[in-house]
Amino acid sequence: MQADVRRRHLGLALGATAIVLAAELGPGRHLAGQRGFRGRALLEPNVPYDGRFTFARIRYTVYRHSGWEYDYPTMERHLMTMMREVTALRPHLTGSNIHTFDDPELLKYPIAYLSEPGYWIPSDAEAEGLRTYLGKGGFLIVDDFRLGEWRNFEVQILRALPGARIVHLDLSHPVFDSFFHITSLDMSYPHNPGLKAEFLGIFEDNDPSRRLMVVINYNNDIGDYMEWSDAGWWPVDISNEAYKFAINYIVYGLTH
Repeated sequence: MQADVRRRHLGLALGATAIVLAAELGPGRHLAGQRGFRGRALLEPNVPYDGRFTFARIRYTVYRHSGWEYDYPTMERHLMTMMREVTALRPHLTGSNIHTFDDPELLKYPIAYLSEPGYWIPSDAEAEGLRTYLGKGGFLIVDDFRLGEWRNFEVQILRALPGARIVHLDLSHPVFDSFFHITSLDMSYPHNPGLKAEFLGIFEDNDPSRRLMVVINYNNDIGDYMEWSDAGWWPVDISNEAYKFAINYIVYGLTH
């Protein structure tokens, strides 16, 4: 009963925090799409490690299509503000780190976020680094890709995790009840309601009774929903759902 009341209050808090986000950023403060030389993202310095939770985004070499930096850094600033408002976690709010999978510093951060894996082609060292990261307890969130981009992701993730099985997740999995009690997986890709989201995962030793190591948002882009949650591009309810999934992923990754 207490848990149900807590979650109802948190659901209201998400809507209220969306208003806070708009007020904190204010007109002209949106950070999305910052570009520097030749259209490359302007990267901010990484936050020095101090034990506080820091959002870690994965950078990869772009061969044909940019994508790893999409929604950076606005999405993570919004998400960390939500984390501060509705959880006991006290994350870094205005800093988020960029790492490659073969960067030893990544091992200090338990949650990693990979955007647009349809264009991700890791080096052998990066593939090995991902395997090491997950083997040491890291948790990977894969987001923002759709029909036509699956094949590359599957090929590359299996280079890092030979023999891994990618399985569909349903609402019975604890990742959907680690903080918010999520009651529906009915989402779709932004601007394309015909692409229905699928939630998939990779388990430790391919055993569904063990730790979920990778959660995969296919035909979905929760990063985009969170990035623009202060701008009125998306209905409040779908932005709220994106935050719920992201917060659940982080809490699950920190507790498993």
